Amino acid sequence: MRYLGDAYSILFRGIPELLVIYLFYFGGASVVTAVNHWFGGEGYVDVPPFMVGAIAVGLISASYQAEVYRGAFIAVAKGELEAALAIGMNRATRIRRVLIPQIWRYALPGLGNVWQMSLKDSALISVIGLVELMRASQVAAGSTRQYFTFYIVGGVCYLILTGLSGRLFNIAEARVQRTQRRNPAQS
Repeated sequence: MRYLGDAYSILFRGIPELLVIYLFYFGGASVVTAVNHWFGGEGYVDVPPFMVGAIAVGLISASYQAEVYRGAFIAVAKGELEAALAIGMNRATRIRRVLIPQIWRYALPGLGNVWQMSLKDSALISVIGLVELMRASQVAAGSTRQYFTFYIVGGVCYLILTGLSGRLFNIAEARVQRTQRRNPAQS
């Protein structure tokens, strides 16, 4: 399982996001068409751009999230788990009460970054014909010839989305950090 996870992480973090989207869209249509022919169907079968885009961006994001969680797991002090074992916690309780809260605390800042990246990567889905925020800006700019205005509006919309989600992650981080003991020297 470890080698499979490493291969997945290396593959989806190592090739460009745009290439992943193209491979899933065009390759997915070829696979679906071949399966359709195998079952006796005829003709070309198209795949829904939204579904393909969501899967592609989701798999890319998941590969980065896996590395964030792996790093957070490594950051948990082994003494914490040993102390939980010493006081008689069973494995499930140790995971639920000690491991998961600490992994969450360490992973949350990195997950915020991955979320911001995924939000911006959604603009790449426009290359497969899906009308999303940047594609809508492009269509409006092309029909009115006011490129600067509509691209600025699209950029501002992304800034609003990333700003709001960044604020939510900051609130979540502050809430998670409340449980940490403060060093008296830092007060």
